[in-house]
Amino acid sequence: MERSTFVYDGDCAFCTKCAEFIERRIPTRARVLPWQFADLDALGLTEAECTEAVQWVGADGSRAAGPDAIARLLGDSGPLWRVAGAGLRFPPARAAAWPAYRWVARNRHRLPGGTAACAVPSAQRD
Repeated sequence: MERSTFVYDGDCAFCTKCAEFIERRIPTRARVLPWQFADLDALGLTEAECTEAVQWVGADGSRAAGPDAIARLLGDSGPLWRVAGAGLRFPPARAAAWPAYRWVARNRHRLPGGTAACAVPSAQRD
């Protein structure tokens, strides 16, 4: 793989708005693309993984999901963003990030830019 890839849910308006923010504001070399247009087999990802959380597949084959994927994306970006990524990897921050990420994922249809299509199916909610 020549470059890292950050995969999000392109059917979710909230996720798409976040991806657009990344593309506009965060200088990363990674590809940022919806899982619906990604070659999941080539990335070693499943549809289930991608509907559960954002995914990071590093150029070196490393993988991460959810806030860990976001930390990797930030770590692959400009200096200020790398600091934010390091902060997100700090154990207390990481411990808090997962419950916060799961809450956002469950409620993304209620957040700004969210639509009914953003709702995680009830079978996948905690």
